[in-house]
Amino acid sequence: MTARTLYDKHIDSHTVCALDDQGHVLLYIDRQVINEYTSPQAFSGLREAGRTVWRPGTALAVVDHVNPTTPKRIAAMPDAGGARQVSYLAENCRDFGIELLDILDKRQGIEHVIAPEQGFILPGMVIAAGDSHTTTYGALGAFGFGIGTSEIEHLLASQTLVYKRLKSLRVTVDGELAPGLTSKDVIMALIGKIGASGATGYAIEFRGSTLDALSVEARMTICNMAVEAGARGAFMAPDEKVFAYLKGKPRAPKGEVWEQALVGWRQLHSDAGAVFDQEVHLDANTLEPMVTWGTSPDQAAPIGARVPDPQDVSDLILRQNMRRALNYMGLEAGMLLSDIVISHAFIGSCTNARIEDLRDAASVVRGKHVADHVRAMIVPGSTEVRDQAEAEGLAAIFIDAGFEWRQSGCSMCLAMNDDVLGHGDRCASSTNRNFEGRQGAGARTHLMSPVMVAAAAITGRLTDIRHFGDRA
Repeated sequence: MTARTLYDKHIDSHTVCALDDQGHVLLYIDRQVINEYTSPQAFSGLREAGRTVWRPGTALAVVDHVNPTTPKRIAAMPDAGGARQVSYLAENCRDFGIELLDILDKRQGIEHVIAPEQGFILPGMVIAAGDSHTTTYGALGAFGFGIGTSEIEHLLASQTLVYKRLKSLRVTVDGELAPGLTSKDVIMALIGKIGASGATGYAIEFRGSTLDALSVEARMTICNMAVEAGARGAFMAPDEKVFAYLKGKPRAPKGEVWEQALVGWRQLHSDAGAVFDQEVHLDANTLEPMVTWGTSPDQAAPIGARVPDPQDVSDLILRQNMRRALNYMGLEAGMLLSDIVISHAFIGSCTNARIEDLRDAASVVRGKHVADHVRAMIVPGSTEVRDQAEAEGLAAIFIDAGFEWRQSGCSMCLAMNDDVLGHGDRCASSTNRNFEGRQGAGARTHLMSPVMVAAAAITGRLTDIRHFGDRA
């Protein structure tokens, strides 16, 4: 038999039938996650057509985008629009038989945090959801991708999607990360290398000694942000770390079923000799802590660098994009990135708000205090993460250091609730996107790892975590 990639194995095993000779297939979807923001029109479409949800047990619904994250959890939404989205989701879940983790549920949180921590995502599955960062689940050996509202309706009604096969891109990362560097720096370096559209039309398979050494949560960060390079999917072959992470999760198989599942999961890897459409290599030994200077995730550089000069770029369109970005960000070419003063620091999002992220950030701020001119916020990725952080004493460390300790939700990642930056505010952020207005109209976002955000919060400016003790 022809050697197959892991991507081929996922798609082949879930193809109901081929639809044409252009790569379109009818793809079976194992499970879907639904939120209050992208699902309303899909349910309205089902109602208007008189259709039911075919397999409601394969869906899990959650409130995460529009809910407030004030320190005391409340069910009330900050605006009428958000309130209606939340109430309509509850109505739809009740009428169509879908389980809902609502705002007061002890399992509530950001969908891409709670789905793995509940064991809802398992190796070999194909997952679709109305959020582009569904690629996160690739860290568990599943294949996840984001879909639009009309596709959500089709999925709920039929448990299938019309899907076009992607090309394959293998990214190999070898070497040892230096102290202070994280998986966030790996994925930001990759995006900077291949560009924001460098993986468009591809599914990425990550491999290499660097990734093998990472925890499952750190791998989730990489798969989560692969979409920022244009990838429609990203995953890694599941290993013993993944199996240990999943064992005992509430929805993971138990007993003999678990043992049987392991046999199949251990076969989830690309065959020897499998051919990829493109290959990219990164040397982890050469990486430095990364920060963005512009308004796209690929407009990034090592923290020790200077803001680039558009005049040094020959491509006219790229030069224009750089000028627009620098103008929006209020930066001048040639200035040191480490001289950029911030007004806000935010640790949260489906990219970097898991318990390991909070542990790392707490180790940086322990015994120190947030700069006087900085507002710093910690928004855990789920209520369970929040409870665990409190039990471990992390919350007390953050509060003593001057951080706001808040409830879980998407929060300031995309500013759909009342966690919004003002015009001209500049934020060191552990999130995934730095587009114009992403965190508020006229707000300026610098993406980086949680430890880098923590260091910036203390010093009041972008700071190299490797030399943090010199400036703290």
